[in-house]
Order: sequence, then structure tokens, then C-alpha cells
Amino acid sequence: MFLHLGKDFVIPIMDIIAIVDAKTAFKSNDTKEFFKIAKEEGFIYNIVEKGIKSYIITEKVEKDKANGADIRTSIIYSSNISSTTLAKRAGFINNI
Repeated sequence: MFLHLGKDFVIPIMDIIAIVDAKTAFKSNDTKEFFKIAKEEGFIYNIVEKGIKSYIITEKVEKDKANGADIRTSIIYSSNISSTTLAKRAGFINNI
């Protein structure tokens, strides 16, 4: 299944690690540092520039064709859709 993040952008639900509320994300110093490093290293993909309400932390695992090792790619998407709405769409709340 896929999750719609806004602006005609969808991602596979199985790649989602966390859905984080943008307002509360930066209250913790550890989270601030995490997002700072992610931005510096280019892991943040802005679907929207203004009105960000949530961040979706993902990790995609693919096999290296040469040696069969796992290749992990992390991306943090910004969205103008609230974390609660995204969690409901993904069915996370039903599973808690």
C-alpha cells in the first residue's frame, strides 16, 4: 500500500519508520540535532516549502546487484498534511 503525502506525492507504507509532528519535533535538542544533520547531509526532501505540518522518516532497503548486500537509503519528507491524518491514512492508529 501507499501513503499520499500531498502534492501528488506517494510513498510505500512499508518504507515508513516514523511520522513526526512538525510543531513538537523541534522541542527536543536531540531531534533538532537529528534534523540539522539530516538537512546538512541532504536527507530531507521538501514536498512543500511552506506550511509544513509533519515529517515522514523513511528507509528503503534494496539489494546490491553486485554482492547481494543490503543498501539502505534514508529520506525525510516534509508534508503539509498533519501527522494525525497521515497516521490514520496509513492505518497506524488502527494497529496500536
